[in-house]
Amino acid sequence: MHTSAPPITALIVDDEQLAREELKYLLDTTGVEVVAQGANGIEAVELIREYQPDVVFLDVQMPGLDGFAVLKQLIEHRDRLPQIIFATAFDQYAVRAFDVNAIDYLLKPFDKARVLQAIERARLRLQETSQTEGESLGVGGGGDIKLDALIRLIEQQQQNPRTHSGKIVLQAQSRLLLIDQKDMCFASIDEGIISVATQTIDGQSKCRTLEELLDLLDPSIFWRAHRSYVVNINHIKEVVPWFKSSYQLRMNDKKQTEIPVSRAQTKRLRELFKL
Repeated sequence: MHTSAPPITALIVDDEQLAREELKYLLDTTGVEVVAQGANGIEAVELIREYQPDVVFLDVQMPGLDGFAVLKQLIEHRDRLPQIIFATAFDQYAVRAFDVNAIDYLLKPFDKARVLQAIERARLRLQETSQTEGESLGVGGGGDIKLDALIRLIEQQQQNPRTHSGKIVLQAQSRLLLIDQKDMCFASIDEGIISVATQTIDGQSKCRTLEELLDLLDPSIFWRAHRSYVVNINHIKEVVPWFKSSYQLRMNDKKQTEIPVSRAQTKRLRELFKL
């Protein structure tokens, strides 16, 4: 396909060489020109200043400067900001990425269709910013108020890394959905896979443990009723007495799932509902 538009230039920054190679392989098939690669946040800042790429695929978790700190440093020095696409193996960073104005995020391992989607989103944003260059976030002048607000947001994120954003990422078939925490009925783990149920959707979280998922959730409404289950207490439909003074919880998801309460958590259940 012939086009007069120059190819999008990209920079890949990730401390894992295999992740960089995998992403470069996918980008090479899309016509994106990878101008350089870096392995940490300090290299990221230097390479962005040197190459002025259109797009940066930036790993969130890196030694030294993490992805958010890289973005903050560029903003504070009023550098021209490229389009940022965060790459992460963890859903909680994906949600934070949107909070700090990244145009997209990619969950590892990378999926070619998702990479293409992210590039297309970057392409559209580049066209928009070229039309309103003086007002874009990456330029001084009219964008300063936005930049200052963005710095404050990043600082807040870094000081409160477990801020409960209100959203979690749910994989349903090939889609990645952002759902409100309050809509989540319960989560369960079986053979290392975490399933999440809402009243309308069933899907999976990419968190590796229930502890990791709980870190993202509001502790005032989510409760570890059993070692394999986390429940939203606002979605408990019925407390069912079980044998030997134990209980089960009937949830208000579409299957009306019954969840056991472990003996260790029975006292907490009685406190919650004054049983």
